[in-house]
Amino acid sequence: MTTELVLEFAKEGIYTVLLISGPLLILALAVGLLVSIFQATTQIQEQTLAFIPKIVAVLIGMIFFGPWMLTIMVQFTANVFENLNMLVG
Repeated sequence: MTTELVLEFAKEGIYTVLLISGPLLILALAVGLLVSIFQATTQIQEQTLAFIPKIVAVLIGMIFFGPWMLTIMVQFTANVFENLNMLVG
């Protein structure tokens, strides 16, 4: 096993994690921003108000993006298992 192979698998793993978590993080960021703007305009200073909309948005996002995320994870896992003989030795 060479260092290039290890670095390639690490790069692919990091890319997969970013690709899977990106849409949900962006969704949570957008909802948090909207709730913060709402709180600033209405002068409501309740800190727990931001959590419920974020949780609901991420759950809806998981329902919407879930099949795509699962496909990406299965492809990565299949790639790792296909190249397992090169990783072990």
